[in-house]
Amino acid sequence: MSTVERTPAALSEQPPGTRTRVSVVIPCLNEAETIEESVRRARRALDDAGLAGEVIVADNGSDDGSSELAERAGAHVVHEPRRGYGSAYLAGFAAAQGDYIVMADADLTYDFGYIPRFVAELDGGAEMVIGDRMDNIQPGAMPWLHRYVGNPILTRTLNVFFRTGVKDAHCGMRALRRDVLPRLDLRTTGMEFASEMVIRAAKANLEVSQFPIEYHPRGGESKLSSFRDGWRHLRFLLVHSPTYLFIVPGALMSLLGAVVALTVLAQVDVLGRTWDLHAIIAGSLLMIVGVQVLALGLCAHAYGTYFMGERDPWFDRMRARFRLEHGLLAGAAIGLAGTVIAGVITGIWIDRGFGELSEERLAVLAATLIIVGIQVFFSSFLLSILGLRRRD
Repeated sequence: MSTVERTPAALSEQPPGTRTRVSVVIPCLNEAETIEESVRRARRALDDAGLAGEVIVADNGSDDGSSELAERAGAHVVHEPRRGYGSAYLAGFAAAQGDYIVMADADLTYDFGYIPRFVAELDGGAEMVIGDRMDNIQPGAMPWLHRYVGNPILTRTLNVFFRTGVKDAHCGMRALRRDVLPRLDLRTTGMEFASEMVIRAAKANLEVSQFPIEYHPRGGESKLSSFRDGWRHLRFLLVHSPTYLFIVPGALMSLLGAVVALTVLAQVDVLGRTWDLHAIIAGSLLMIVGVQVLALGLCAHAYGTYFMGERDPWFDRMRARFRLEHGLLAGAAIGLAGTVIAGVITGIWIDRGFGELSEERLAVLAATLIIVGIQVFFSSFLLSILGLRRRD
């Protein structure tokens, strides 16, 4: 558990009864080289702007004396032994007293002089403010892999999935109103915390503003692992977007499989030849897997809606229009079609005296329809079970 009580060095910073307007929260893990200067710059920015505020350092288990240095510089120190960028921020947020929270790293990559600008954006009606570093990166401040590959790809992916419109989704200097934290319901403990905050803000329809800031070379040793943390961000984006993780791939596989199967059954020439048994088997597999992935996507949407408070307009429309009985009827109809075809094949076999049978393509089609019908039938029940939690 984190320790959130005030440290003695900071207790007398503000007169009794003074309302804290801004809390500057700084995560820290072994930043002895820069933490004192970070705290001083943050305090100076608050004082110069006449902002009643505090500086909170969320120490994440430092063993180099960082917490003592931060306290000596005048910070409130919160001890969070559970490692992780998100863990540190969650502990810092829990300790924050200000109406506004400004976030920044402890490595001097961000200019604390921007604090008044962040506050002004919040005063102007924004509920969250995010800096944009990408056009103001100082030489040596960001590795080329992060600048030209990792950050642009992850930011674009986030914007495609969640339509946030954020230019620099992983900028570490940002601000938000403290009263929006319950709506964000932040939970992640690692570097993906930055993505979670943007995604939750988009889903909660927060008013988000952004403006350009400079990004400077860091002091001390970087804690970022390019591929591990990049994957954690991408994984987080995927698992929070069932549409792109399940629905789109599942629909494409099902459609492609159906087209392949129909092409074979209709004996249509493709690329100068007629495709036969092996092609229809491949199409059948695509259809079966595609339908299963679609079912998983619908269940993921249902779980997010009923258990995590997510809101997805498309899924809301679908669940308002379709009920369990629709799925059961569709599954039964598809399965029945497959059974009828299987019956026809059996009839042909009987008519030929139980001899040689060469209806392989129809047999594959029949088996596929029966399997898909069973998938739809029982997936409909699973969706209905998940929907038992529904209160609307």
